[in-house]
Amino acid sequence: MVNRQRWCAFSRFVLVALILGWAGLSPLAGFAEDLPTPYRLGTGDKIRLTVYNEATLSGEFSLNDQGAVTLPLIGPVVLIGKTIAESEAMITERYGKDYLVNPRVNVEVLSYRPFFILGEVRSPGSYAYVNGMTVVNAVALAGGYTPRSNRDRIVVKRASDPDKGEQRVEEDSAVLPGDVIRVPERFF
Repeated sequence: MVNRQRWCAFSRFVLVALILGWAGLSPLAGFAEDLPTPYRLGTGDKIRLTVYNEATLSGEFSLNDQGAVTLPLIGPVVLIGKTIAESEAMITERYGKDYLVNPRVNVEVLSYRPFFILGEVRSPGSYAYVNGMTVVNAVALAGGYTPRSNRDRIVVKRASDPDKGEQRVEEDSAVLPGDVIRVPERFF
């Protein structure tokens, strides 16, 4: 009886999905946009590399101005724009090619590159990024708004997508490492 109820519920779901699909609507519309994109490494990030059972190959490394880290035995590895998983795969391949048999590699971000806040805040400048940061948190780190700030027209230029240029954001919008936030001046 339970299997029949599950089958009926599943059949109704499929029927609704098909009807919505024919109508040009998707029951999962907007779902992909809500998923967070994986973090991509950039200049100024500091990582911890762990090569299991190889303490001399493990350590903490910062991405230089070229987005690379220089690792023992294999030399420079360009990680800029790579996700953590892609970085692990690339380093594993390089160590496994000539030096280790079946290496196991772990990469974690120790500190993120800073974000920048400009305009009508008390202390504009660069600040250390913290996971879960929002625009209002960034403004608070910068000493708060000045009396002439226009809180309704805050813009951000995303380091992860510089081609889009500046985009208007709300105070509860997420801040990402490398972002440039600008709080404009109001005119009245």
